[in-house]
Amino acid sequence: QVRLVESGGGSVNTGGSLRLSCAASGRTSSPLPMGWFRRAPGKAREFVAAISWMGANTLYADSVKGRFTISRDNAKNMVYLQMNSLKPEDMAVYYCAARPLGTSSTSRNDYRYWGQGTQVTVSS
Repeated sequence: QVRLVESGGGSVNTGGSLRLSCAASGRTSSPLPMGWFRRAPGKAREFVAAISWMGANTLYADSVKGRFTISRDNAKNMVYLQMNSLKPEDMAVYYCAARPLGTSSTSRNDYRYWGQGTQVTVSS
């Protein structure tokens, strides 16, 4: 079992920045492929970014490319999402997720472990 806890959410103005963190605990003897997803009010949960277990490969949704950066520190069992140039449409609850095996993925169905989420609010 893997436990994920997100932090770093908050309220910013349009154009601002936030850095989300995800702390992993439990079965973390081997780094797992990780991802960030988000769910805006009235919308389905959508893919944001993913990173392979060693951090060599990253994937991004088109809507966040060039603005968001996913990274990880396996020594600390942490995954991060640096979000710059935030827009009102980025406002959502952001979830950290982990896959039990395989490579980084954009599909939420490939992830077994999920955090509780952290709220990001962007004011125009």
